[in-house]
Amino acid sequence: MTTPVGIASPLLNTYPPQPVTFVRGAGSALWDDDGNRYLDFLSGLAVTSLGHAHPEVAQAISTQATQLLHVSNLFGTEPGLEVAATLDRLIGGGGQVFFCNSGAEANEAAIKLARKWAGPDRYVVLTAERSFHGRTLATLHATGQTKKHAGFQPLPDGFRHVPWNDLAALETAITDDVAAVLLEPIQAEGGVWPAEVDYFTGVEALCRDKGILFMVDEVQTGLGRTGEWFGFQHYGVSPDVVSMAKALGNGMPIGAMWARTDVGAAFQPGDHATTFGGQPLATAAARAVLAVMERENAPAAATAAGARLTKSLEALPGIASVRGTGLLLAAELAEASGPEVAAAALKAGLVVNGVTATAIRLTPPLLVSDEEIDQAVDILKGVLA
Repeated sequence: MTTPVGIASPLLNTYPPQPVTFVRGAGSALWDDDGNRYLDFLSGLAVTSLGHAHPEVAQAISTQATQLLHVSNLFGTEPGLEVAATLDRLIGGGGQVFFCNSGAEANEAAIKLARKWAGPDRYVVLTAERSFHGRTLATLHATGQTKKHAGFQPLPDGFRHVPWNDLAALETAITDDVAAVLLEPIQAEGGVWPAEVDYFTGVEALCRDKGILFMVDEVQTGLGRTGEWFGFQHYGVSPDVVSMAKALGNGMPIGAMWARTDVGAAFQPGDHATTFGGQPLATAAARAVLAVMERENAPAAATAAGARLTKSLEALPGIASVRGTGLLLAAELAEASGPEVAAAALKAGLVVNGVTATAIRLTPPLLVSDEEIDQAVDILKGVLA
């Protein structure tokens, strides 16, 4: 239940007051503790891409929980090897995987790998303004949003932010101490801003020319969300390192970093580790998630549903434009406030979020039905009116 106003919560005050307590989910639907039903077009911030309580994922978790939960990475377990092989294949092959527990941890691993690969004199990682890469101290500084840095100085050294979609600015920033560039194909938390094709291909070319790593943050864009298995595949580029998390476990905490084999060889036993990363409960869930995604052709589903949702949103009075790819979309509002529209939509039975002051983000499950899309648009139409 929601903590009553005026009564201290046992939880730290790191999030705003929670307006709803959800107790059950199924597919694209959620129910609160008063029995009210909601359409979930946020998916736990692009996490539950197969919908809530997917039966095959739930069965995989249940079965694994009765067999083996944890032995540490000093010993082998079965599901992780299969998941790693599948991820390598979906990315394009030629790499290896490190499992962790979150997107921030995946990016931490990428940053550490870049430094180890480049050597002690090259330690700077270039990222974009308005980017988001995590909340640990290192990934916080990698995040190109200075307002999020306030109160946590001094942050770890070794990060430099450049304007988004500005290839000339990036080239100027590549000095002798730079080890890598880390970019999102679409700046999701920054407001759903896609990279331009010439920019992303130009970044790859610059990295090759300068002998530095091209690293792509696919934490939110990866695993079918944008209409390709990974967002970078829209651009025809080949990254050296890819981080991912969110959709991989459909709600089970798991992250992963993929690295090209020759780059990953910079890590030797003892260079990086995690107690819980890749434990069999999480990888069993991921194995089931990937199997369903491949069977259902999740990228194609996201492309079709995204086209329908985009067209419907663009027709609504009060929406100025829609940006994004597949089912990672932002609706720019003509006049209303993003957070206020999200709050009103919640009261009307639709879960979205105000990703910026003037836009709402929509990331429904990849298997969302046409009927559910139409229902969500009707709710937004009423809210905007």
